[in-house]
Amino acid sequence: MNKVFETADDAVADITSGSSLAVGGFGLAGIPATLIAALARTDVGDLRAVSNNCGTDEFGLGILLGAGKISKMTSSYIGENAEFARQYLGGELEVELVPQGTLAERLRAGGCGIPAFYTPTGVGTLVGDGGLPLRYGQDGSVALASQPKEQRVFGERTYVLEHAITVDFALVHARRADEFGNLVFRESARNFNPLAAMAGRVTIVEAEEILPVGGLDPDDIHLPGLFVQRIVLVPPGTEKTIERHTTRPRASVA
Repeated sequence: MNKVFETADDAVADITSGSSLAVGGFGLAGIPATLIAALARTDVGDLRAVSNNCGTDEFGLGILLGAGKISKMTSSYIGENAEFARQYLGGELEVELVPQGTLAERLRAGGCGIPAFYTPTGVGTLVGDGGLPLRYGQDGSVALASQPKEQRVFGERTYVLEHAITVDFALVHARRADEFGNLVFRESARNFNPLAAMAGRVTIVEAEEILPVGGLDPDDIHLPGLFVQRIVLVPPGTEKTIERHTTRPRASVA
């Protein structure tokens, strides 16, 4: 039951062009940077990625985007990635913008075997009524727009039907893992990582520490190894960063 791979390159070796990916992280917090870098070293392309955002121009999924390896993004926002905005507005990239909570629930539902669910989020907007630009033409016109979604009234409130998300592969970052794939996430890295892991048919985890089976207290486990197929150790000294540093003088200094 040992799921540990020697290198990240080995762990992502069977990801092929046209694959769908769910990638954990929020901004740059908790992104699987080691696995993304390994995937960037391959010649795969036409990837359809599902992630809260697309990193920055120089980090995270932005590396794959800048290399022209992603053809579609399903995300909550554009974020700090200027290349993401350029490709979307220039008609080079298909983008499905999804409300953040809805995106999280679509991934969770996929992992739980729930095909679809109703939510009030998006009612009365382009999300529910259709017309949200998915792809622009080079002249700035809308080349492809979203279709209206099924809506239904429960009680006195209208809800939109949203479909679950499952993907070919999930790329996830964890603080600790054991060899069976039980995972512990640290603080804000426990964002989209568990949900992405659940939605993947093959889930690949990079962990900062890998312990033998039994090395994790069962009460500390955030995601059971049932959802994990592969684990790789994050190399020591791997860079961690965030999108934007916001600081102000402390009162004692001022």
